[in-house]
Amino acid sequence: MSVKENLIQLKNSLPSNVTLVAVSKTKPNDMIMEAYEAGQKDFGENYVQELVDKQLELPEDIRWHFIGHLQSNKVKHIVPFVHLIHGVDSVKLLQEINKQALKNGRTVNCLLQIYIAQEETKFGFSFEECEAFLKSELFKQLTKVKILGFMAMASNTDDEGQIRKEFLSLKEFALSSKFFGFDTHILSYGMSSDYKIAIEEGSNMIRIGSSIFGGRNYKK
Repeated sequence: MSVKENLIQLKNSLPSNVTLVAVSKTKPNDMIMEAYEAGQKDFGENYVQELVDKQLELPEDIRWHFIGHLQSNKVKHIVPFVHLIHGVDSVKLLQEINKQALKNGRTVNCLLQIYIAQEETKFGFSFEECEAFLKSELFKQLTKVKILGFMAMASNTDDEGQIRKEFLSLKEFALSSKFFGFDTHILSYGMSSDYKIAIEEGSNMIRIGSSIFGGRNYKK
């Protein structure tokens, strides 16, 4: 099927409260435009330079999500236009985003990445670290970042029970958090392989690439 057909079929299967972020990393602009012309406005990129290039070349009303592991020295390149930074996994990174947001005269939307997986290759705050940070004086000083919720990645496993348990742990943390009203914040977890479980366990933002665009196109 075409990108348009894949997108429409996927969107028709999603609950109305779930935002679809089309993961367009490594994909050419013509494929992104096919999705855009079919009504998709939210696109996710993993690499800063690729995101900067695409933002310059593609329609201004695209909402760009940075979903990769962001290095502090690259923040300045995306802060002027990024719609949402998903994987904020340290206080240091959040401080740099705040600093660059001040320079650009804008407030930047962010999600705090929570470590829920049983893998050392994943990043993020523990539940305890996150709660302590949100209660801290330092957090109150970061006036140019707006924390809209949480992002997470489950373990890379075929064990659906484990994946479900990990997603549920974040949903329960969000429900118990005094910092957010549960109805208003974003829970971003779920990809092509596990988004149905993620939605069942409270996700309202999913990141889907291969089910829309097909396999990855790695640049040579």
